[in-house]
Amino acid sequence: MPAALHPLQGQSAVVWIRRTFRSRKALSGVTQWFIDWGVPIALIIGVVWVVGAGRSEKSWSGIYRVFTLVDPPAHAVARGASVLGWLLVPALIGGVAGHVIAARMQRVKDIATNHLFQRRSLKRRFKLPGKITFLESLHAKSAEDQEFLDRYVRRAHWGDWKKAQDHWEILVRDVLCTVELAELDRNEALESAESFARAVMFMTGYQDTCLVCTARANQP
Repeated sequence: MPAALHPLQGQSAVVWIRRTFRSRKALSGVTQWFIDWGVPIALIIGVVWVVGAGRSEKSWSGIYRVFTLVDPPAHAVARGASVLGWLLVPALIGGVAGHVIAARMQRVKDIATNHLFQRRSLKRRFKLPGKITFLESLHAKSAEDQEFLDRYVRRAHWGDWKKAQDHWEILVRDVLCTVELAELDRNEALESAESFARAVMFMTGYQDTCLVCTARANQP
């Protein structure tokens, strides 16, 4: 076990992207779904559209007419675009619309206690979501942060900043998935999840253990 903590020289692009992606769990269910599934589906549709337009004699207008089922498909890529336009797009739009309507109807008289008597300004509503904390940014910030890093990074992970950061993100991400935080907005959810994760890590830190390390070690 190292005698003292020596932070690395900032975060890499891979860690930044990983933190951003895992922080999506603080968003609402529909927004998460669009990130997890909507973006890949949109990319697939875009690829089919571009390739189909390149092979179609009518270029973009031709593939659009196939996609909207106006004209019959003439080749394999056009048939793929036709299937996407006939099956996938209406199903996705209908599913998302049904989910949003059902969720709104269910929440008409369902107000979380922490939202009572509060007024959310437009600035708060459109505030960009935060990211899971980068542990090295807490180094030498305060006595409380330094004690947390000492227990979690130096003792529980033997000074391995990369492993500690990875497990910290996993813990916060999984806490964000709990029902208790579902009614909070994205920034409140992330703050509450990190506060809970810190409390848990403080308790397990006395035994120089990490919950994620323990759970992975006990997997069959």
